[in-house]
Amino acid sequence: MLEIRGLHKQYGKQIALNGLDLVVSRGETLVIMGPSGCGKSTTIRCINRLSEPDSGEILVDGQSILGFTGRDLREFRRSVGFVFQQFNLISRLSVIDNVMFHLVLAGLPKDEANHRAKMALDKVGLLHHGHKQPANLSGGEQQRVGIARALASSPSLMLWDEPTASLDPILVGEVLEVMEELVRTTQTTMVIVTHEASFAQKVAHKIALMDKGVVVEEGPPRLIFENPQSDIGRKYQRLIAS
Repeated sequence: MLEIRGLHKQYGKQIALNGLDLVVSRGETLVIMGPSGCGKSTTIRCINRLSEPDSGEILVDGQSILGFTGRDLREFRRSVGFVFQQFNLISRLSVIDNVMFHLVLAGLPKDEANHRAKMALDKVGLLHHGHKQPANLSGGEQQRVGIARALASSPSLMLWDEPTASLDPILVGEVLEVMEELVRTTQTTMVIVTHEASFAQKVAHKIALMDKGVVVEEGPPRLIFENPQSDIGRKYQRLIAS
């Protein structure tokens, strides 16, 4: 489904990605973990072309996406759901209008966009909040609206960039519960960047540990956390055990 080969990205003198390789199978949930600044978010943003890599290759279903421009790039992005750290909701729009906005913008009839938005809001437990403004929701609810927005286009690939990073710790649980349910009930391929080790243990088919722009260890959660082979893996093992 998704293959990354030799990806490099540099910001000035800072090397964000240093020859990254990753493979994600269709329907698989890959969780990317590692210390801040290791290149996790850059990886996610390169997959959706929000950041352009300096070199390397990204293949989706065997097709290179780095050459996409114009309509091809827009169509590709519509097939990919992206959940940001920040909620990025439009304050003047209602919840349901936020969810259906990009669908209407893409040319979908309003009735169909509204139907899809309601289905997505139902999946995240917010169907009855569609009339509200974002300012009247908690942080956890706003992020769930962001998840619904990503789901509304029925993406074949979902990218999650530390979706709980901006939340008060007391609200993190409600978002993680929604994410767990989506992993269990959909066949969508997911790449999730997170620091939540216990969550990763529950949902990941595979975990990739990153450090200094490369993957230093990769495998099933049990193998990674019970018998880590890298310094980063051993640090996570101690964190879970404490």
